Amino acid sequence: MAEPTQDSLLREIDDDLRHEKYAKLWKQYGAHVVAAAFLLVAGVAGYQGWRHYDINNREALGERFSDAMHLARDDGQADAANAFSGLAREGGGYSVLARLQEAALHAAGKDRAAAAAIYRELADDSGADAVYRDLAVVLGVLQEMEGGDSSTLTLRLAPLTADANPWRHSAREISAVLAFSSGDRDKAVEIFTGLAKDSSAPEGIRARAGEMLAAIGR
Repeated sequence: MAEPTQDSLLREIDDDLRHEKYAKLWKQYGAHVVAAAFLLVAGVAGYQGWRHYDINNREALGERFSDAMHLARDDGQADAANAFSGLAREGGGYSVLARLQEAALHAAGKDRAAAAAIYRELADDSGADAVYRDLAVVLGVLQEMEGGDSSTLTLRLAPLTADANPWRHSAREISAVLAFSSGDRDKAVEIFTGLAKDSSAPEGIRARAGEMLAAIGR
């Protein structure tokens, strides 16, 4: 068994060897470690700086969107439409909502052509979320129903009538109206009957389907 002094000496030698090994490693790789640490700090600082800019930018866009909404409520439709148009052109998180609001203002002002054009643009925008693109199709078809070609509009709605689509009930209701207006009464009755019996459909749509069936005589 080694004496305590020998144990102490061995530990010191082991520590010295370990320190020498670390010194060599540091000499060889220390510059890379420092560089990596610098890049990490710079990266974090850069991200925080970008995040601060992004938050400030979002806040500014949010304030502009809110101001445009106030204009719309205060009967400043023209000014509000221009404000929403500006937000839509700039892109960012409010672009889609701004386009929807701008189109809605045109629709409220009876400018169906302008509203339909915005909805079509949004529906064709591959960068927008599918749920908003599909909503734009539904709203666009509503603007084009008066004087539009029923067959073309029905085809545009067809993909949205699938069971998995969140706008299927609205798409089916509009499809039924288009069928009835084009003289396809049987198709209209079929769709309205399905909607009236669909427990997953919104109450308003089920009620309107029942009313349409009563009006048609079924």
